[in-house]
Amino acid sequence: MKKQINIIIVDDHDLVRDGIRSLLNESVEVNVVDEAGNYQELKKKLEIHTPDVILLDINLPETSGVEAVRLLKPEYPDVGFLMLSMFTNEEFVMNSVKAGARGYLPKNTTADELHEAIVAVYEGREYFSKSISEHVFLQMMRKTREDVSTSEKMQNLTEREIEVLKKVAEGMSNGDIADQLCISIRTVETHKSNVLRKLKLNNTVELVKYAIQHNLICLDT
Repeated sequence: MKKQINIIIVDDHDLVRDGIRSLLNESVEVNVVDEAGNYQELKKKLEIHTPDVILLDINLPETSGVEAVRLLKPEYPDVGFLMLSMFTNEEFVMNSVKAGARGYLPKNTTADELHEAIVAVYEGREYFSKSISEHVFLQMMRKTREDVSTSEKMQNLTEREIEVLKKVAEGMSNGDIADQLCISIRTVETHKSNVLRKLKLNNTVELVKYAIQHNLICLDT
C-alpha cells in the first residue's frame, strides 16, 4: 500500500463532513484531499483531484449518491466508491452495488470500521459492515420465505382456478369469464370463491393486488 489513500468526502451536511474529516485526520494512511456537498460540486472537484476513494452519502440533493456512482464509475473506473448512509435496507445496498460501489457503511459506524472500509475499498476489495450484512441477509431470508409461501399457495390452485384468477384480475366480469371459458357463471363464482379461500384473501380487490404483486398479469404502461 502506498503511504496515503486520498479520498473525497461527499455529504450535503457541513457538520457531517467536518466530523468525518476529523475522524480521518487521525489516520496516517488516509488523506482527505477535498469534499463536496452534492454531485455537481463533486464533478468540479474531480477536475482538480482524482482520489483513490470517494466516500459519499446516498441522500444527496438533486442527484442521489447511487446515481452519482452510476454516472462516475465509467469515467473513473479505478476510483473506489464507498457509501455511507443512514439507509440500510436491502434495496439501497443492492442498488449501490449495481451502480458500482464497493462498500456500504451505516452512519453510526465507528472510526476504526470506517478506516478499515476505506483501506479495503482502496485495495479493490468489497466491504460491508457486519450490521448491514446481517440486515440484508435477514431481509433476503424473509423475502425467500414469502416467495416459498406464495409458491406453495399457487400450487394448491387448479389450472382452471389460475385461469379464473388471472381473468378476474384483468377486470373481466363473471359473465365474460364464463363465456370465454365455456362454463357457467355459477362455476366461475365457485372457482373464484376457492381461489380466495386458498390464497387467504377476502375480496376481489385483494385478489387483484395479489395478482399484480406476484406478476400474474401484465399492466399496460
